[in-house]
Amino acid sequence: MNIDVLSALALFSLITSLTPGPNNLMLMASGANFGFRRTLPHMLGITFGFMSMLLLVGLGLIRVFDAYPVIYTVLKVLSVLYLLFLAYKIATAAPVVTSKSAGNPMSFLQAAGFQWVNPKAWAFGLSIITIYVPVSGFAPLMLTAVVVAVMALPSVTLWTVMGGQMSRFLTSTVRLRVFNGTMALLLIASLLPILWPDS
Repeated sequence: MNIDVLSALALFSLITSLTPGPNNLMLMASGANFGFRRTLPHMLGITFGFMSMLLLVGLGLIRVFDAYPVIYTVLKVLSVLYLLFLAYKIATAAPVVTSKSAGNPMSFLQAAGFQWVNPKAWAFGLSIITIYVPVSGFAPLMLTAVVVAVMALPSVTLWTVMGGQMSRFLTSTVRLRVFNGTMALLLIASLLPILWPDS
């Protein structure tokens, strides 16, 4: 993989990871409700979870999905159900007075596991594998996964910090409920591309 391909991959990864999606919306909500430090496991879980998914898919798991297309349908149903559940959890998060002690942010393993039912992660991962990994083998795939993970770090940090900064204005129960309700609705809206891909 030459420097031109690596540069293009890095730019693609940065731009794609910065765009709104389930991960970023949940990080923003977590940053606002729990703060940066308590959201760190969530941030790292997204980064390493997606890196692991990219490696496994690149090493041949995609052939299993091609052989059994029903898996795509199962993943779509799981994605929708899980995102609806997360939207509910965000919308009903504890009031600002108690949110620092009540409830828990997503853990490292939960965030890593979520990548397998995250429609944006699948679209992102399949695009990377088919476009930026021109040769087979573990070395180019590993290099690709590392580049993607490094470029994701500014994004997960930015969205969490934005959420944390917003917590300054979420000093009343009403404001927090409006914010959490908005985040939940946006999370549900992020399902539209997977439910109606041609719309």
